[in-house]
Amino acid sequence: MDFTFTEEQQAAVEAARAVFSDVAPDRAPSPALTPGAVAEDIDRQLWHELARTDLLGLTLSPDHGGAGLDPIALCLVLRESAKVLARVPLLESCAVAMAIERYGDRTLAAELLPRAGRGELILTVGANGRSGHDPAELAVSARPYGAVTGVGDGETDGPAGGSGWVLDGVQSAVPWAQAADRIGFPAHTAGGRPVLALVPRTRDGVTLADQVSTNGERLAEVRLEAVRVEARELIDAAGCWDWLRSLLTTGTCALALGLGERVLAMTAEYTGKREQFGFPVATFQAVAVQAADRYIDLRAMEATLWQAAWRISTDTGGPLPAAGDVAVAKIWASDGVRRVVQTAQHLHGGFGADTDYPLHRYHAWAKQIELSLGPAAAHEEALGDLLAAHPLG
Repeated sequence: MDFTFTEEQQAAVEAARAVFSDVAPDRAPSPALTPGAVAEDIDRQLWHELARTDLLGLTLSPDHGGAGLDPIALCLVLRESAKVLARVPLLESCAVAMAIERYGDRTLAAELLPRAGRGELILTVGANGRSGHDPAELAVSARPYGAVTGVGDGETDGPAGGSGWVLDGVQSAVPWAQAADRIGFPAHTAGGRPVLALVPRTRDGVTLADQVSTNGERLAEVRLEAVRVEARELIDAAGCWDWLRSLLTTGTCALALGLGERVLAMTAEYTGKREQFGFPVATFQAVAVQAADRYIDLRAMEATLWQAAWRISTDTGGPLPAAGDVAVAKIWASDGVRRVVQTAQHLHGGFGADTDYPLHRYHAWAKQIELSLGPAAAHEEALGDLLAAHPLG
């Protein structure tokens, strides 16, 4: 088997490294010292630089001004972004744009995607549901709205006369919502079908309440009260939300990998310089064994990430649906990134708690990533359900 990345994917990595080389992880105030969000907005300077270097349109087709690369390329760029704690909605905006292009209305795609690739339009998605524990699509209902009768039609599972839909519900912990131009809301119809609505943030009936994430970033609880959307603004193609959720989860695994790799490198540098009894502590067996264990974690995180990204990119069949590989990747990402930052804190000693040193920032981001889109236990349960439904052998 050939695991080599293509020349185009490698070029994307080099471009990302050039952009992120100028980004310092302490560009925003420390979450440990800031009551509330560390900033009101995304890193606009970085966002414009990503647009200038065409990294925001990396996975869009040439028809929409993009490079036409796959989710693997996006994960490679996300991996680099996490090493500097990039405060931009790169995963959310690119993932929603890919879903629009793959499943959405062609006229809406032509209207939104070129602007998204140029960084003029920011997209995000509410994937946590109301509590973070139940399926996100159950938190919002979508009912058709009849153009002729002027009333909602709860007996059908599609819009009457092509008029549109009405959304009601709440999505919690929506990332970068205050900066987004459109928010993707998974919802369910009267018949129980999952759909994805693309709602302008300023649409009547949409209200945002501030929330703060573990890493100090600004989130939002978004409430929808009788919000009307056009038929073309709602994607009801089969498999759309499942595919988008898998892409978001896989992208989160890429963030975990990049963050973990940077933290382990910081730990190696520190323990190589810190001396006790006249020797670098990195030469002590207890230190070396712990670092080696975390290296093994990172390699497992990497292998499972690329397996999941490959399944999503190619739609290749297997003993289990692609969701099984995504679940395995998230299990390793959640547990692995937690172990990496905990070991790093231990091996740094008291220095790791110094707020002038960036390790505590990585620890906060790692905890956020670990729990985003479900902790390891939630994905273990999902994997068990898949194994029960698709017996192996």
